[in-house]
Amino acid sequence: MTLFESAVRPVLFRVGGGDAEKAHEFTLARLARLPGPVRVAMKARYAVDAPVEAFGVRFPNPIGLAAGMDKNGVALPAWPALGFGFVEVGTVTAHAQPGNDKPRLFRLRTSEAIINRMGFNNAGAAALAARLDKLGPIGVPLGISLGKSKVTPLEDAVDDYLTSHQLLHPYADYIAVNVSSPNTPGLRTLQDKSAIADLLTALVGPKPVLVKIAPDLTEPAIAELLEVCLSHGAAGVIATNTTLARDGIAPADRSSAGESGGLSGRPLTERARKVVQFVHTETGGRLPIIGVGGVVEADDAARLIDAGAALVQLYSGFIYKGPALVRAAAVSARRGLTGVASSGASSGVASSDAVTGAAPSDAATGAAPSAAAPSAAAPSDAAPSDAAAAAAPSDAAAGRTTGTR
Repeated sequence: MTLFESAVRPVLFRVGGGDAEKAHEFTLARLARLPGPVRVAMKARYAVDAPVEAFGVRFPNPIGLAAGMDKNGVALPAWPALGFGFVEVGTVTAHAQPGNDKPRLFRLRTSEAIINRMGFNNAGAAALAARLDKLGPIGVPLGISLGKSKVTPLEDAVDDYLTSHQLLHPYADYIAVNVSSPNTPGLRTLQDKSAIADLLTALVGPKPVLVKIAPDLTEPAIAELLEVCLSHGAAGVIATNTTLARDGIAPADRSSAGESGGLSGRPLTERARKVVQFVHTETGGRLPIIGVGGVVEADDAARLIDAGAALVQLYSGFIYKGPALVRAAAVSARRGLTGVASSGASSGVASSDAVTGAAPSDAATGAAPSAAAPSAAAPSDAAPSDAAAAAAPSDAAAGRTTGTR
């Protein structure tokens, strides 16, 4: 057990009287105020240099922060300092909206899971564009997750997404099209063949566009969606969003399991891996995959890579395990990517270690430093986090990046 798990997480989980959303707001504010020297020290401790390339974008390592942690991009400089090789902000909508009624975020601690019904609460696409314009590049690739405004009728969804896209695509290294959150009425119908075709026709352009899918789709439904993605120029798939299922919940958490909303965390681990594997097999590796869901241990990231993912995202695992998981997952994923490349398998990703044949120094031990300060809590594609962090430097290699914005 790391210092974060034994000492820091219990404190964070008591912030706001145990209210996960209040803890999220508190810790995001702390992250946003971290001074430059502290970020440099944190990066020296947690960053892993394991460059990969996917859908034409170069990533300093394959472990990213999932959408929902920092919806409005208020703490963007902090995430690379915590070791993340890319960051996905949002989900953002064309219209600012408050989201669903509170309480709307629940920790299932024994299950290492989260249920959220946030409802795309965000300040709107124009506000995010203004923030990104002022901030400039963050040193790692930036993804922007787009969703439909609640006030917009489904028949006008394409125009709603297009409004956000026009405002935000200049600042993005890739665009994620979120049609799979369970917390906006009717949104998942946009995964249907005709609807996703219309969306991709409107949005595919100069920046890579990836489609985020639900883990609750049947394999025939996923196959149909993938056919549209391939024929309409999608650059990849993000698999998966949160689930409406309640499988794998510990007995101690059953009372909380009755809350409505999407479930993330450890109960989703195996389902996410199976969906990633199906997408990879069904497309023959032609669509790069960002694997997300249930990455609570470093080996979970490696298993997603083995299943066909090019990149991996964290949120619930980061909440429960802290920034040491980011580093350990990057080391484990790097080892997995090197193995995939040497075996000749394709996941739509190029690893520089695999190309040069270099043996990664961290991978030999798989060691990950324990967190020395506060870090995170509370995710989902529509959820926030209790994330906060500070750390003492170590001799870990600082990540070197070529991300644009």
